[in-house]
Amino acid sequence: MDRTDLWTPTRSWPAEPVGRWEPTPGCPSPSRPQARVAESAARSPRPYFRTTLQAGGMEPANEEKLASVSNLVTVFENSRTPGTAPRDQAQPPAPEPWEKPHVGETPESGPRTVSRRCLSSLKNKLSSGAWRRPCQPGACAGAVPQEPEEKKVVRELLETEQAYVARLHLLDQVFFQELLQEAQGSKAFPEDVVRLIFSNISSIHQFHARFFLPELQRRLEDWTATPRIGDVIQKLAPFLKMYSEYVKNFGRAAELLATWTDKSPPFQEVIARIQSSEASGSLTLQHHMLEPVQRVPRYELLLREYVQKLPAQAPDRADAQKALDMIFSAAQHSNAAIAEMERLQDLWEVYQRLGLDDDIVDPSNHLLREGPVLKISFRRSDPMERYLFLFNNMLLYCVPRVIQVGAQFQVRTRIDVAGMKVRELPDAEFPHCFLVSGRQRTLELQARSQEEMASWIQACQAAIDQTEKRNETFKAAVQGPEGDAQEQLQSEELGLRAPQWVRDKMVTMCMRCQEPFNALTRRRHHCRACGYVVCARCSDYKAELKYDGNRPSRVCLDCFTFLTGSVLPEDRDRRRGILEKGAPPGPGQSLMCSFLQLLGDKWGKSGPRGWCVIPRDDPLVLYIYGAPQDIRAHTSIPLLGYQVTPGPQGDPRAFQLQQSGQLYTFKAETEELKGRWVRAMEQAAGGCSPGVTDDGDLSD
Repeated sequence: MDRTDLWTPTRSWPAEPVGRWEPTPGCPSPSRPQARVAESAARSPRPYFRTTLQAGGMEPANEEKLASVSNLVTVFENSRTPGTAPRDQAQPPAPEPWEKPHVGETPESGPRTVSRRCLSSLKNKLSSGAWRRPCQPGACAGAVPQEPEEKKVVRELLETEQAYVARLHLLDQVFFQELLQEAQGSKAFPEDVVRLIFSNISSIHQFHARFFLPELQRRLEDWTATPRIGDVIQKLAPFLKMYSEYVKNFGRAAELLATWTDKSPPFQEVIARIQSSEASGSLTLQHHMLEPVQRVPRYELLLREYVQKLPAQAPDRADAQKALDMIFSAAQHSNAAIAEMERLQDLWEVYQRLGLDDDIVDPSNHLLREGPVLKISFRRSDPMERYLFLFNNMLLYCVPRVIQVGAQFQVRTRIDVAGMKVRELPDAEFPHCFLVSGRQRTLELQARSQEEMASWIQACQAAIDQTEKRNETFKAAVQGPEGDAQEQLQSEELGLRAPQWVRDKMVTMCMRCQEPFNALTRRRHHCRACGYVVCARCSDYKAELKYDGNRPSRVCLDCFTFLTGSVLPEDRDRRRGILEKGAPPGPGQSLMCSFLQLLGDKWGKSGPRGWCVIPRDDPLVLYIYGAPQDIRAHTSIPLLGYQVTPGPQGDPRAFQLQQSGQLYTFKAETEELKGRWVRAMEQAAGGCSPGVTDDGDLSD
């Protein structure tokens, strides 16, 4: 806008000063702030409006000031008409000291007034906001350049490092040295206690005060020429691994500090005096000792932020990222030290619960899992409570002590993980069972749930795999034959590993000579090599077993022959009886098998319950065994020509086999099982094998 457009001389100002400004009659009277602005504008219109146009006297967001100035312009516009003069002729006051004439202008001798064109232009600019033009960086004279974001992070790193070095000086040169001098002078507490509490704090202090902090200071002072810190941290980051020793000792140091603070008054007095000083900042020694533990993670956070703030093409990006990886490695090293300390502490607590036996105490062991289980006994009908400790190299089978004074458990068996096998054990009577077979012993265990059983199997198998991988051996087969209820030992493993013992109640006769057991003349014994239940006559032999320390143990005749190579003259080779099937038929070798109750006097002394089987290789005959593991059946019934009828007294689970005066009465555990048996027997009685029906496998 041209200067002549802004200012138009109309008349001369009077010489005397004006007391106050008065509006034209009929115009709204401005407020006191508006009046003061108007008076200032009348006294010196040029500087006021120039300041207004430059947005130097108004805040952009202040709506009240904007409205006030707009109203003032309206007042000027309404009160000034060409050729008219104000009511009171007044002399404008002398210019204030801060109002300086513009360069190139000479003070006007005659007064000036504001033209209508100038007021209209000013009003339009105020209403449209065109006067609010922000000052661009570099456009305004005297603007301070912004500091780069990455430099701010480096400055924060330097400031925190200075405070950290001051804290290290307090720990090393004040707490540590004064406690050490007190211990040397008064002998009130041992010097070794002071050295254990502060660990390697002196080395940490010297590293930061003499190397790390000076390097950061020099690099920040020379930031314009060398804007990078990645190379400095790369050079010094490996030394941060010295924090592992301090972190690993921190728990023990805290315990010693608390113990000797209560135990030694001179020890407590020195600490209290230093804590009350201004240098301690009203913080306890424990707070100061925690600083080194938290410092390495602090480095990682600041360096990660520094990498994020770096421009994409910054020359320090590669070095900074590598330095961040090294800091992360140092932090992991400290975390590993903490984990190792916790592992040793937990291991020591476990050893105390076990009685600190020399055979099991080994600091290199790793506790993988522990928990209660139930032991399935081969003699008792109810499981027994036991406790397992699984380590990386052994499984401890323990019994809870009745009087828990000192040790809580007694170790019954130690099974080495090397050579151990584990698998699920299908058992209708005991659900959630699994078998652990080792060189020292084989255990049938029961978990409380399916998930717990799977967790134990997974933990044991992981330990086995890790041992085999470490020994560079091939993985042994874990899963036995499908449907086989017993872990059958290979002939080459006989005597090398403990067998799975067959439960007493699973057989009613000797598994070698097939003679029935009784309480007086033919009692049950177990072969220590194969695990079979045999009579005294069939197990009257001794052989050395490697898994039992080569001690002579009771074995059956077959195992004795294999282990010793001796063939006895009384070795029997008799013909198999008509009721012998060679092996107890399981679900895989039978079309139908389950327990059935035997009702009536027909069965004599055979018992109220029998294991009934229709074999696949003889599908028209029903064999009845005393137990699932019996080799010889006590009764066989050719089913061809028999009639299947409902049971007596309308029992829904009972049914009968009847032919020519022969009557056999059975009772199943469920109606569904009874229906499957009735269908199988009807098909066999009609001369048709049950295996060709549409119902599929009928075995239970």
